[in-house]
Amino acid sequence: MTTGPLGTILAMAGGQGGAGQGQQSPYMLIGWLVIMVGLFYFMMIRPQQRKEKERKNLISNIKSGDRVIFGGGLVGIVANIKERVFVIKIADNTKVEAVKGAITRVLQKDEDIASDLKE
Repeated sequence: MTTGPLGTILAMAGGQGGAGQGQQSPYMLIGWLVIMVGLFYFMMIRPQQRKEKERKNLISNIKSGDRVIFGGGLVGIVANIKERVFVIKIADNTKVEAVKGAITRVLQKDEDIASDLKE
């Protein structure tokens, strides 16, 4: 006689169960499968979709003059916006083009990045 989680799985799959147990219905297995897929969706997929939506919203709201941080840690000011890239001023007389997806965060006007480094 198998008890515990393995016994439950075997019983649901129609394998050997405890004494006196009959054949489980295939609808029970389908029900558990639907529950597991639902849990997977609400715990993994939906939060990821929400994050991606917030990220697209962040990138679409960037305008010239905003201070931004890139995934690699580079900080600059948006000088110009093109179709797929931002022109970023990183120092006096130094501008670079960066893909829009590389920006991870927009800094507020009075926000100091040194406070992030202390943590």
